[in-house]
Amino acid sequence: MPTSLDTPQGAAALAESLLPPLGNRWLHTQAVAARASEVAKAVSEEERDLLIAAAWLHDIGYAPELRDTGFHPLDGAKYLASLGAPDRLVRLVAHHSGAVYEAEQRGLTVELGVYEREDSPLLDALIFADMTTGPAGQRFDFDRRMDEILVRYEPGSVVHTAISKARPYLGAAVARTLSRLGDQPM
Repeated sequence: MPTSLDTPQGAAALAESLLPPLGNRWLHTQAVAARASEVAKAVSEEERDLLIAAAWLHDIGYAPELRDTGFHPLDGAKYLASLGAPDRLVRLVAHHSGAVYEAEQRGLTVELGVYEREDSPLLDALIFADMTTGPAGQRFDFDRRMDEILVRYEPGSVVHTAISKARPYLGAAVARTLSRLGDQPM
């Protein structure tokens, strides 16, 4: 039986089977997984592997062969569900980094709503890992990452509008993760 998708090893293997042709997306994914490992102490010990697995898989919906709706959190979640991945992993991928805001812009709220969003230290840490990592794996602070996204997508675009609306939610998740880490070096 293959390694479980909710382990870092199983998730990394699946990500590596889909994302390397996407260049910077693959660099970003590897760096998000590394960042998740760095901040894993912000979640309970039993959730750390799931955090890292979710980080490896958060952007698999960008893989062209998985494209269905064109909305990567939803496409990734649907694919993971089709593989029989654990429900919580599927939901984390579906809701990473404020996906509900973009789903609203795309008219996909009902489709995303199939996957319940949890408000937890685990989702916060996943958001932190993604929202402090640039598009090619650069290490950014939250404000620089937000600015980078807003420059990359033109005003009025779906992503620009969604990330502008999501910024307070995302910033709060990042702040909560930093608070949970306390004085631990990053």
